[in-house]
Amino acid sequence: MKIRVNGQEVEVQAGMSVAAVVMNLGLAARRSVTGEPRGPVCGMGVCFECRLWVDGEGPLRSCQMPVREGMEVVTDAV
Repeated sequence: MKIRVNGQEVEVQAGMSVAAVVMNLGLAARRSVTGEPRGPVCGMGVCFECRLWVDGEGPLRSCQMPVREGMEVVTDAV
């Protein structure tokens, strides 16, 4: 299946979380207020470090979101 991450088309496996895709690409989900790259810590939606934008909505917890064909993902760390 294919999704877009920060404008780039990416092939992903069905069932992956959006957070896993972003991490596999070596990207940060967001930046802290001091500019440090941030990514998933807990993997279960508690820490909120994996927040990013999906299909124009957000910020959303990407660790709780499975990929779906054609979704558009934008990290705050771009």
